[in-house]
Formats: sequence, C-alpha cells, structure tokens
Amino acid sequence: MDDRAVLVKFGLRVRELREARGLSQEGLAELAGLHRTYIGSVERGERNVSLVNIHRLARALNVAPAELLLHSEGGS
Repeated sequence: MDDRAVLVKFGLRVRELREARGLSQEGLAELAGLHRTYIGSVERGERNVSLVNIHRLARALNVAPAELLLHSEGGS
C-alpha cells in the first residue's frame, strides 16, 4: 500500500467514526482543539497526521488511538 492510500484509509476511518457519533467536522474540530479545515483535509487524505493530533482525534472521538488505524469493514 502506498503512502497516499494509507492517508486516505486513515481519513475514511476518521470520517466513519465522526459520522457514527453524529458529529460535524466543526464539532469534531472543536472537541479535538483543531481547525475545521484541518479535519476536512485529514478526511480527504491530504494530511500526514502527527502522533499528537492522532491522540487529539482519538480523545475527541472517545476511542483508543489504535482504533483510528483500523480499516473499516467496507474499505479495501
């Protein structure tokens, strides 16, 4: 799997978890202490997310950081 594919799958997982919790990108951004446009770029696979921001996203989504690295069942 190339780097871009890893970023896209991570972004899809963040989106999946965010939507499952009924959060908007803005809502997740607020909970994570990040900007809404940053969340959008993560979900589109445009960002190589730092470990600190993985932790922030996981905390905001109320999951372990490892949960963000799991591929969704619908993913390839």
